[in-house]
Amino acid sequence: MAVYTDVSDEALRAFLSEYDLGELVSYKGIAEGVENSNFFLQTGTGTYILTLYEKRVSEADLPFFINLMGHLARAGLACPLPVRNRAGTALGRLCGRPAAIVTFLKGVSLSHPSAEHCRALGAALAGLHAAGRDFPMVRENNLSVAAWRPLFAQAEAQADTVAPGLAARTRADLDLLEAAWPQGLPSGVIHADLFTDNVFFIGDAVSGLIDFYFACTDAFAYDLAISLNAWCFDADGTFHRNKAGAMIAGYDAVRKLEPAEIAALPVLARGAAMRFMLTRLVDWLNVPPGALVQPKDPLEYDRRLSFHRKATDARDYGWEG
Repeated sequence: MAVYTDVSDEALRAFLSEYDLGELVSYKGIAEGVENSNFFLQTGTGTYILTLYEKRVSEADLPFFINLMGHLARAGLACPLPVRNRAGTALGRLCGRPAAIVTFLKGVSLSHPSAEHCRALGAALAGLHAAGRDFPMVRENNLSVAAWRPLFAQAEAQADTVAPGLAARTRADLDLLEAAWPQGLPSGVIHADLFTDNVFFIGDAVSGLIDFYFACTDAFAYDLAISLNAWCFDADGTFHRNKAGAMIAGYDAVRKLEPAEIAALPVLARGAAMRFMLTRLVDWLNVPPGALVQPKDPLEYDRRLSFHRKATDARDYGWEG
C-alpha cells in the first residue's frame, strides 16, 4: 500500500476540526501511487481525498500545485479542487507532513485504453494547456533534459546489472538528446505525469485529471510526448500507432499543433521515455529496507526507447496532418 505515514483517528479529527466539512465518518488508505500518502475521506459533507506529501515533493513547490489545481478547476477543467480551511488556506500539517484535502472525482482509470479513450485524453490534455495559459505562477521542470545526466550518474555503475548494455545505450541516448533538444516551442503549464492512472473516465469521456504534483512550466508538445509513451505502448514495448494517432488528432482538434512541435515530436518522445527510464532506474536500484511499494520497472521504458531510436518523423507516431 502506498501509505508512508500512518494517520490516527485522533490526529485526523483534530486536523478536520479546522475545516467546515462535518464529522469524520471514515477514512481508508489508497494503494495506488508511489509519491505521497493518500486516503479516501468520508465526512458529513461528502467524499474527499486527503494527501500527505512525502518523498520527491518539495514543500516549497506545494503552493504552485495547490494554486494550479484551483485555477484549472475554476477554468472548467475536471480536476480536484483544493478545500480551504476556516483560515482560508488549503495547506496544513498532519502527522508532521504537509497535507491537503481535495474534492473527489467520479470515474475509473483504465489499464487498457482504446483508441477512442486516447483521442479523448488528447483533447483533455489540450484543454488543460489552454486552461493554464493565464496561470501566473512558474515552476521549472527539474526533471527535464538538464537533469538526466546527473540522474544517470546515480545509477550508471549498476545499470548493466539491470540489463546488459543499458549503460552504453543510455550514454548514447543522452548525447543525442542533449544535442538535439528543441528550444522555443510553445510553452506553459504542463501536467508532466499524465499516466493512465491519473485520468478518470465515465464511458468514453474523460471525467477527471488528477495528481498534479509533477506539474511545471515546459513545452506543451513535451507533455503530449509523455502521454504518448504512457498510453500507446504495451509493457513489452509494442507500439499502438492507432492509439497514438488518435491522441495526436484529439489534441490537435482542440489546440492546433505548430509545425515546429510536429517536427520535434520524435526527439520529445525519446526524451520523455528517457526521463521515466532514469527515475525508475534510480528507484529500482535504491529500494529502502522494508519498503511497502514495489518500484516500477525501468526496462519498460528501455523497450520504448528501442522504438524511439528508429522513429524519424511524426508520422511514425500516427500523425496524419
